[in-house]
Amino acid sequence: MGSMEEQQRQWDEPLLRIPDVSSDAIERVLENSGGGGMRWWARVVGWESRLLWALSGASIVVSVFNYMLSFVTLMFTGHLGALELAGASIASVGIQGLAYGIMLGMSSAVQTVCGQAFGAKKYAAMGIICQRAMVLHLGAALILTFIYWYSYTILQAIGQSQAIASQGQVFARGLVPQLYAFAFSCPMQRFLQAQNIVNPLAYISVGVFFLHILLTWLAIDVFEFGLLGASLTLSLSWWFLAVFTGLYIGLSPCCKDTWTGLSFKAFNGIWPYFKLTASSALMLCLEIWYNQGLVLISGLLPNAEIALDSITICMNYWNWDINFILGLSAAASVRVSNELGAGHPKLTRFSVIVVTATSISMSVVFTAIVLVFRSGLIKAFSSDTEVIKAGSSLIPLLAISIFLNGIQPILSGVAIGSGWQHIVAYVNLTTYYLIGLPIGCLLGFKTSLGVAGIWWGMIIGVVLQTATLIVLTARTNWNMEVIYGKKKWSYFGNLFILCVHYWKLTIFVG
Repeated sequence: MGSMEEQQRQWDEPLLRIPDVSSDAIERVLENSGGGGMRWWARVVGWESRLLWALSGASIVVSVFNYMLSFVTLMFTGHLGALELAGASIASVGIQGLAYGIMLGMSSAVQTVCGQAFGAKKYAAMGIICQRAMVLHLGAALILTFIYWYSYTILQAIGQSQAIASQGQVFARGLVPQLYAFAFSCPMQRFLQAQNIVNPLAYISVGVFFLHILLTWLAIDVFEFGLLGASLTLSLSWWFLAVFTGLYIGLSPCCKDTWTGLSFKAFNGIWPYFKLTASSALMLCLEIWYNQGLVLISGLLPNAEIALDSITICMNYWNWDINFILGLSAAASVRVSNELGAGHPKLTRFSVIVVTATSISMSVVFTAIVLVFRSGLIKAFSSDTEVIKAGSSLIPLLAISIFLNGIQPILSGVAIGSGWQHIVAYVNLTTYYLIGLPIGCLLGFKTSLGVAGIWWGMIIGVVLQTATLIVLTARTNWNMEVIYGKKKWSYFGNLFILCVHYWKLTIFVG
């Protein structure tokens, strides 16, 4: 009996002062199957939740307020007229959504590699990785500039009317400077998040958001610069984000070990690193474009202007929710990559469980809010009776999609932290584009469901993808993932060698 009491005391001892407990201590306790009892598990859940919210609280602020820049712009644009809103919406989805998907997807490779490097205490390589990512992002921005500038032809090619395509091109051309802000901002944000520096990003995002509201009001309501003024103001605000983030990285002592200044070493190994980012970009782009496709396809339906306005308003609320959940997803990615890099398989699995349960709980609350307010959400964007009626009929589908947001993005964040991007890319391609999208088009164009039919097809694809990710995560051998993580980072002379197991390539970053 005494021996059992002594063992219980040893298990409980590391948790006596939860704020001071290290992940090494928690891992040791979890290896012994825990301390026993509901009280012990409640305390360790509290420990993990504290870390999770320390990361995700600020990450949520960053994700939501960055998205709210576009949200505010569209709200102001909506009061210019239905045609202007339709043009800005289609440009935001079809053009800006394309670029942001690529940029955000490429930067997720920074989160994977830097996150595991930080967990393995290989700090010096992180700044080089971030710089290499910025080089590749600038190359992508240069290519995407042509798509922005000639967006009229592209929008017409995908079936948009001349009037909507013309307004869309005006808005898209004003977003060209934003492309190059993406190229710096996306990698730098992931670089800071990978080392658990998130509060400064939150302060910057909130400050720029309020500045953006003032500037947008001046551009549209005071000086009446119209659609072009709205998009140029959005570009300017993103440049504020990029500049302030860069100044923090360059001047803050928090980054002195991970950012040692600009280096030509960033140009070494560009091609193999491009292969790594390509898998990351493909995974995230397939997710982002899938939902953007709902808006694009809706523009091909009869009475396209009403259909486009109603679905765009609903998707703006969906995007608000997904950006909130993406804050949790970013935290999940950082927690998983850090713990894998530190060699903690039990704690990695436990982190996945806690963050998923937290996200589902939040999505239940958001779903209830949407169902309660219903048509009031549509009236915030439009006073047109037909748009309000059409948008209100889509609220139940919006509620279902918001609930699913509580699972799918979190498991995608786990995949990013673990380096499974190429696997999830295949899953997304199959469930979204080979199953969900064809079903949606069939229901939308061959039945009387219209926009609702397209959305139902999308939901089917998301359900299948989510189920696949649940099985993949549940069957993961986290002990083997730790071994793979250790193989990724090894020290050889003055070179850090990143051996990426899944892609079977080696990147020299030292």
